[in-house]
Amino acid sequence: MRALVQRVASCSVKVEGCEVSRIGRGLLVLLGVSTSDDESDVDFIVGKVINLRIFDDDEGKLNLSLAEVGGELMVVSQFTLYGDARKGRRPSYVKAAPPERAQRLYELACEKFAAAGFPPGKGVFQAHMEVELTNDGPVTLMLES
Repeated sequence: MRALVQRVASCSVKVEGCEVSRIGRGLLVLLGVSTSDDESDVDFIVGKVINLRIFDDDEGKLNLSLAEVGGELMVVSQFTLYGDARKGRRPSYVKAAPPERAQRLYELACEKFAAAGFPPGKGVFQAHMEVELTNDGPVTLMLES
C-alpha cells in the first residue's frame, strides 16, 4: 500500500462540478492499493499517517502530529500510485489492485481512520475527481507498507 501524504492548509474534492468533501488544516492522503495488500497494510498506513510528526511546533520544527494540532484528514483513492512508467510511454498498472479489492481496503482504511478519531473527508471511488488543495510548506511524503 502506498500513501502520498501532503500537509495542507485546505483541501476539497469535486465530482462532476459538485463538491463532495472539504477539510481545513490537516493532511491529504492519496491512497494506492496493490495486488498484495491486506488488512495489515491498512493498519500500518493508518498508524503511520496519524502519528507522523510533520506539523510545526512553537519553534518551527516538524515535531507535531495530526492529533496534536487538531488537524483534519482527506483520503482519496489513487490507483495511479502503482503506475510503472519505466518502459515505454504508457504506464502499466499491473501492480494496482483490482477495483473491488482496492475499494474494500480503501473503505477499511477510512473506517480505521474514523475509529481512531479522524473521520476523513473522502473522494468518490472510481470517479473522475477534481482535488483542489493548498499545500502547506510544502510538506509531502511517500509512505509504503
